[in-house]
Amino acid sequence: MPAPHLALPPTDRILSPRTGWTRAHWEALADRQLEALVPYATPRFAQYRLPGRGSWSGVVSDGLEGYARSFLLASFRIAGAGGEVDPHLVERYAQGLTAGTDRDGPGGEAWPRLTDCSQQMVEAASIAIALHETRPWIWDKLDTRVQERVVDWFSGFVGGRTWDNNWRLFQVVSEQFLASVGAPYSKADIDGGLDRIEDWYRGDGWYSDGDGRNFDYYIGWAMHLYPLLWARMAGPDDGGRATVYRERLTQFLTTYPHFFGADGAPVHQGRSLTYRFAATAPLWMGALADCTPLAPGLTRRLASGTARHFVERGVPDERGLLPLGWYGTFLPSTQAYSGPASPYWASKGFLGLLLPADHPVWTDTELPLPVEESDQYTALPEPGWLLHGTRHDGIVRLINHGSDHNPLEGPAADDPHYAKFGYSTATAPETAPSAWERTVDSHLALIAPDGTPSRRRRIHPVRCEGRVAASRHDAQLPGFEGEFPVETTSALHGPWEIRVHRVQAPAGVTVREGGYAVADATQPYAEQGPGWALTRTESGLTSAVVALHGWDEGAGIAREVAANAYGPHSATPYLTCAGHAGGTSVHVTLIALSQDTVRPVALRQAISCEVDGGAVRVRFPDGDVLEV
Repeated sequence: MPAPHLALPPTDRILSPRTGWTRAHWEALADRQLEALVPYATPRFAQYRLPGRGSWSGVVSDGLEGYARSFLLASFRIAGAGGEVDPHLVERYAQGLTAGTDRDGPGGEAWPRLTDCSQQMVEAASIAIALHETRPWIWDKLDTRVQERVVDWFSGFVGGRTWDNNWRLFQVVSEQFLASVGAPYSKADIDGGLDRIEDWYRGDGWYSDGDGRNFDYYIGWAMHLYPLLWARMAGPDDGGRATVYRERLTQFLTTYPHFFGADGAPVHQGRSLTYRFAATAPLWMGALADCTPLAPGLTRRLASGTARHFVERGVPDERGLLPLGWYGTFLPSTQAYSGPASPYWASKGFLGLLLPADHPVWTDTELPLPVEESDQYTALPEPGWLLHGTRHDGIVRLINHGSDHNPLEGPAADDPHYAKFGYSTATAPETAPSAWERTVDSHLALIAPDGTPSRRRRIHPVRCEGRVAASRHDAQLPGFEGEFPVETTSALHGPWEIRVHRVQAPAGVTVREGGYAVADATQPYAEQGPGWALTRTESGLTSAVVALHGWDEGAGIAREVAANAYGPHSATPYLTCAGHAGGTSVHVTLIALSQDTVRPVALRQAISCEVDGGAVRVRFPDGDVLEV
């Protein structure tokens, strides 16, 4: 149930049989968050200095972040209501503009100037969008001297350099705002940024966020979002680009509903997950740009389901604030660039408030999610992902054979939000430094004699179609020269994933396979036996690994404390094969994540696995045969 400190309207189970939410719920949630920020404002409202860990950009930049990201939320609320909101809301953000651009003003509230690759560039884009959307109520009523100061601040973008990824789009929308108010700007900057994202378009609606294989929610809440927000500013002078952007978003949204579980949770993968509601931004953008392939009732079901999911788990918190984390505060799931106001990019998830109250998205009856209607198997070749949703428990799993967040060449690193084989709507990777050092969950490791596990850094996709995906990565081990290829194929069958690894390894190492980490407020139950291991939360969420070929009788449970965004106590089942003979070996595992009862002993006895050279044949109890 929603936290008692949130005064939400009564649910409407006629209009919204799945969530009970209406537009009024979204407005109330926006109002509560905006009101909760006021005690943390500087005297003239140019900054919001929130409690929590600071970012690497410093307290003033963090204060600007609080202003800019909440202004984005305020702008959707103001414009969506046609200006019929509490006048103090408009006054606060107008006053903040006045103070933030006053270099000689009292109290040190002035915003840092826009310099190359500075965090201010990110925040300026939110301010530009907010000013555009609220123009009749804020910009047009500003004193001319204040308008000139705002233009002067934004002019730091002109001819400036940004990071070569989604940041290019911050420059695009900010300079387009300058153009829209008749201020000097660089058309070359705008065209250059929009041309650059063409290099990152991979097809079927998918971009990479910069060079490399950088796939995560930034594709939806940045790469698709900003070009169409730019188009709203540019109007008919878009040079035909908006048509292309709409077509791409249409393609992206065709499969995007498969990322959401029946409980509204998005798949927990990638960085900046503390933005939470922002995962719904491309859904609203599709409706706003009139390019969505989704029925209006499905769009609202997806967005309201996600918002309600977090609200029911205490977000925002009792202060009305968005903490750094997934549910409560959990810093290991954040990045060093995230300050205490960073979570307010969640404002993008309120974009739907720009749609009029009589739009079908708000008035049509909610429709069920894909995973609520049937089991789902969705191959996404561009990012190299399989999405696997099961109707009986509403869980969606993401099988990762393509996104590693590394440059195409040169040194590569691994990150628990990208390096795992499996992510889901019900679990999170183990992200605390000590757990990441061991890297047990959703990982195939070669373990050196000194106990050091190999890492999965640069992922080389091989195949992704139907219910099968495959990739290769090269493992490195201390004390051994060269790299050791690990080729992995994942095949989906019913509620299970069959994972086949072909491993090249030096003699004497141990091979280890970990399942999903499950987390809870209390220590998960665990059980293990010859060739299998299982762990289960109090609610019945079960993670299991079952040896089908190539493993010895070794199995175990890796327990962690304060390592997982889903709860303070977490556990991962794993299998081992000790004393590798050297050369090539094949290891076949059944991976289960389910709210159902999982019986590993019965599965191991009932499922047969044959390995013949390069072929693996798995026969299931129902007579189905899977050949990998």
